Amino acid sequence: MTLMAWNDAFSVGVPSIDKEHQRLIGLLNALYDAVQSNQAKEKLGQVLDGLIAYTATHFKTEERYFAQTHYPDAERHSREHEELTRQVLEVQRRFKAGETATLSMEVMNFLKRWLVNHIQGSDRKYAPHLQSKGIK
Repeated sequence: MTLMAWNDAFSVGVPSIDKEHQRLIGLLNALYDAVQSNQAKEKLGQVLDGLIAYTATHFKTEERYFAQTHYPDAERHSREHEELTRQVLEVQRRFKAGETATLSMEVMNFLKRWLVNHIQGSDRKYAPHLQSKGIK
């Protein structure tokens, strides 16, 4: 089962970023599958940890590109990253504290909406800048 599928509407036109976005969607789907199939807390925790870790890696990639290319809106974009990071770390904290219901459909839909809106909104804004600086 999938929560969301990659399609060309998610492409920002920077292949390295698109590849990372595809992986994020895959990890979100893995978390969704784990929740839907009522997997053990340990397995859910591993999948959640993997999604959070890869999200941090992805944000570092974007922010490295911003620094390399002097992206003028880097600060605002990075604040969006910080806000999502804060929110998902709170979900993780609550989950580890035993609130397994924390990984509800509400959380899954929040993560999906955030990812879609971020890719199609904020990330699309930086794409022309990165492309003009030769980032692939």
